[in-house]
Amino acid sequence: MPPHAPPTPLRIGNASGFYGDRFDALREMLTGGPLDVLTGDYLAELTMLILGRDRLKHPAGGYARTFLAQLEECLGLAHERGVRVVTNAGGLDPAGLADAVRELADRLGIPVRVAHVEGDDLAARAPAGTLTAHAYLGGHGIAVCLREGADIVVTGRVTDAALVTGPAAAHFGWGPTEYDRLAGAVVAGHVLECGAQATGGNYAFFTEHPPGLLIHPGFPLAELHEDGSSVITKHDGTGGIVDLGTVTAQLLYETAGARYAGPDVTARLDTVRLAQEGPDRVRIEGVRGEAPPATLKVGLGRLGGFRNEVAFVLTGLDIEAKAALVRAQMEAALDAAPSRPAEVRWELARTDHPDASTEETASALLRLVARDKDQAVVGRSLSGAAVELALASYPGFQLMAPPGKGEPYGVFEALHVDRGAVTHTAVLHDGRRVPVPPGHGTRVLADVPEPPLPDPLPPGPTRRAPLGLVAGARSGDKGGSANVGVWVRTDAAWRWLAHTLTVDRFRALLPETAELTVVRHLLPNLRALNFVVDGLLGEGVAARHRFDPQAKGLGEWLRTRHLEIPEALLPTPQEARP
Repeated sequence: MPPHAPPTPLRIGNASGFYGDRFDALREMLTGGPLDVLTGDYLAELTMLILGRDRLKHPAGGYARTFLAQLEECLGLAHERGVRVVTNAGGLDPAGLADAVRELADRLGIPVRVAHVEGDDLAARAPAGTLTAHAYLGGHGIAVCLREGADIVVTGRVTDAALVTGPAAAHFGWGPTEYDRLAGAVVAGHVLECGAQATGGNYAFFTEHPPGLLIHPGFPLAELHEDGSSVITKHDGTGGIVDLGTVTAQLLYETAGARYAGPDVTARLDTVRLAQEGPDRVRIEGVRGEAPPATLKVGLGRLGGFRNEVAFVLTGLDIEAKAALVRAQMEAALDAAPSRPAEVRWELARTDHPDASTEETASALLRLVARDKDQAVVGRSLSGAAVELALASYPGFQLMAPPGKGEPYGVFEALHVDRGAVTHTAVLHDGRRVPVPPGHGTRVLADVPEPPLPDPLPPGPTRRAPLGLVAGARSGDKGGSANVGVWVRTDAAWRWLAHTLTVDRFRALLPETAELTVVRHLLPNLRALNFVVDGLLGEGVAARHRFDPQAKGLGEWLRTRHLEIPEALLPTPQEARP
């Protein structure tokens, strides 16, 4: 009797990396080539708060309505091609979106089976004043829905990678303790989750590729295998590029140490091995997994108060003196007001150039940001004080825009609850409700021993130059913390980077981090360092604590900083960028 043939690879794509991503991506992925499953990631910490505020105004809301509009155009295509759709667009109301999809399908006359996953909403047990409270569920509820025949699965707050682990577990029949296989799917899911970031978007070395390649990058897909390995690629003929660099960059995005913990499995990022298998094909293999932690992450969102901003335009000479004058005037006005804002922050951005050829390039921006629990304190009293200075302050006084009345801002907080306290449920297309067990075997996470450093490079001539000439970076946010992943592309550069870019050097290069806790993690297989900066983003992206509230440009700032680099690692004049 011939041996049992392994299941065919699962071809799974992504058509959304955030709420607001390319509208046409769903159609492009369905028409661009063969797929088994198409996922859409619409949720983020900020999105949950936005949906929470929307639901205050419209109680029937709470889900990503863009998905419905996309599906109206593409549901027939998905049905004709036999492509299953899995999305977290359900947001705060997965049952509501599932009903809306059924109504759409009935109106279009397309026979599809719609299921959803629920149990993440913990608002009933959250502290008073909480706007949203959702546990991050894993992919096993999605797997139940797919095994029972669902064509479309809608979820609320699941981990981004669960959109891939669920279909993979259903397709291959994986059990909850097949940790290596699940970890491989988590890594593939993490690469796919941010859409075109895996195909050249937001890529540090984008100038090495022809400009036309990134005009319209395609979205990524993964060919997942039964052993948990995968190949990251994209549809033939689409724009962008998939190579070791684009995949490495996305692997480092919004992660921390060697252990990448999730509700299904803890994936060991220090075991990931990448190989360029061919044009636009990167193989991921060797991923090891461990039991997940005994708790689930819960994201709490609440309204933190009100925020207002005034941007003063400072043109020409004496920029520092002009800034000092208007700042003193505004501070005096705020002190004289019935109530001074609880928080006042000033930032001077020196965007001006000497002997500039345009007025705009001769100007700098001085930003005043005020926050308070009371909207009136940051409303008219603040904007009125700024406007009243129009004829009484520095020469050339102007504002970027008239100040508003103050807008609400959100605060994100993460905590953890016991897995057994969450009722993870798959609601099938026929109405049956199937409880999803909390998981077998959990472990307390511990730090992975830091791997040994490579041998340092031998001494040689150096030249002071930007770090970005030899290293790529990608950065992002996790609550109030930020991460910066830094990687290089040769063993020699890794030997230099691992010894040179220490925590102290990192703090010196990025002075905004000097007083904060910074932890460095080594990932030798990726020739990468990952820095986690606690507290840089205050109370999270929705609070807009700093100029770059999601730390998207933090890595690019690091790449501009100069340090002594071995000349042997630097590009030749012919290779250097103009």
